[in-house]
Amino acid sequence: MTKRPNQIKIADALKPILAETVQLYVLTQNVHWNVTGPLFQSIHLLTEEQYTELATAVDGIAERIRMLGQKAPANLKAYQELGGIPDGDENATATVMVKALADAHSYIASRIRPLVNTAAEEGDEVTAGLLIDRLTIHEKANWMLSATIG
Repeated sequence: MTKRPNQIKIADALKPILAETVQLYVLTQNVHWNVTGPLFQSIHLLTEEQYTELATAVDGIAERIRMLGQKAPANLKAYQELGGIPDGDENATATVMVKALADAHSYIASRIRPLVNTAAEEGDEVTAGLLIDRLTIHEKANWMLSATIG
């Protein structure tokens, strides 16, 4: 594959999305492991589906960065520097935990949305498609989590 100049730009734009997907994975695990209360079972099952999907997403985003000719960030320090999703609180109430998780999905969706156009404008339909798929998943997760807590 011949490298296009826009590949670096697109790969660099994907790096924070990778970092935030890892951060979201960890936040989802926190809720999955530590949530308590009457909604425990439904939240536990929902977050298991979500962290399983996120694990696959991490790999897909990292591989796309590599296909664009760049190294994928792969350490916690890089994820902290690149990402903007805060750590969870394992002692929070179920409502606070689920709201934080819903907010994180909304945040990452807001970060992805402009990148879809950037990738499309640069002629990178593959990355645009990946980002549209991610956007769809994050919007649905936000909706499901928000509906859980009312």
